[in-house]
Amino acid sequence: MAELRRFVGQPVRRPEPYIEVATRDAIRHWAHGIGDRNPFWAEHGVAPPTILFAMDRIVSGYVGGLPGIHAMYAGTDFRWRLPIREGERIVGESALLDLVEKPSTFAKRAIQQIYRTTFTNQRGEVVCEADSWCFRTERDTARERGKYKAVEPDRYTPAEIERIRLAYRDEEIRGVSPRDWEDVQVGDALPPVVKGPLTVTSVIAFVQGWGSLYVRAHGLAFEMFERHPALAIPNAFGVPEPPERVHWDDAFARAVGVPAAYDYGPERVAWLGHLVTNWMGNEGFLRRLRVEVRRHNLIGDTTWCRGTVSAKGIVENRGEVALELTAVNQRDEITAVGQATVVLPRRGSA
Repeated sequence: MAELRRFVGQPVRRPEPYIEVATRDAIRHWAHGIGDRNPFWAEHGVAPPTILFAMDRIVSGYVGGLPGIHAMYAGTDFRWRLPIREGERIVGESALLDLVEKPSTFAKRAIQQIYRTTFTNQRGEVVCEADSWCFRTERDTARERGKYKAVEPDRYTPAEIERIRLAYRDEEIRGVSPRDWEDVQVGDALPPVVKGPLTVTSVIAFVQGWGSLYVRAHGLAFEMFERHPALAIPNAFGVPEPPERVHWDDAFARAVGVPAAYDYGPERVAWLGHLVTNWMGNEGFLRRLRVEVRRHNLIGDTTWCRGTVSAKGIVENRGEVALELTAVNQRDEITAVGQATVVLPRRGSA
């Protein structure tokens, strides 16, 4: 810890990103990976704002230092200044912002490791500034304390699947119809967005758009393990695999104290972003999205993304709206909470 703390405030090496240019294909793959069916992204050359997760590994939860200490992604606070348009080259530069020791019932010690990433485009303009954090926890202690008790996997009835199907069919995308600031009232509810049931297949779909942190194949994997030996954790066959396999390997998830394989945290941040962009319409601008991941979203879980308008006002002649966001599973457990700030068009303004 003392060695790592020396790097607070210092720039960190930039891992190779999954994508650097917001091509039409990259935009489409990201939107499909998070299940965002708004045709605006493909037809108008604008990317869902959370595509930045695919453009930088550190903002997605890649952490350095403390080798062998498990990292659990726990949230991101995005502050956008500009939209991300097709063809733009976006580069993230990061620094270790802080290390905060937290009391933990999940593990004996927990360290919140926070990075700040500044994204600039090819013109040198700042597109977004984001703080992202993980918790570093002791695997053995987490498992032995058993904060997360065994959970019986849900078995969905045809009626429950039909409810989810209808929610997807009826998902409300504001799209080309402007949502004017004047028409929004405090207390308004956002039309909900459903995600799931989570499967290994849907996890793979997300990775196809996002790129992951440590998923490598063949010689690239062994080169990574040579550079970072703590990532080479033998599986049941004695073959080294990265700790990222908690997202599809139940046994390894249990080894870190979680009852089953679970989703990638950035995915839920993106889902709540999807909820907001559906609501605000194509003429709105997502200025800020801050999400804390509170619980694991296990394979088999269904997530309902919800939001309400908590405040509105005029800021520097902009019509801004504040939103409170939640992600709730089928057991009525809140798995993520967030806040968003949206700029909406004003009637009669240029």
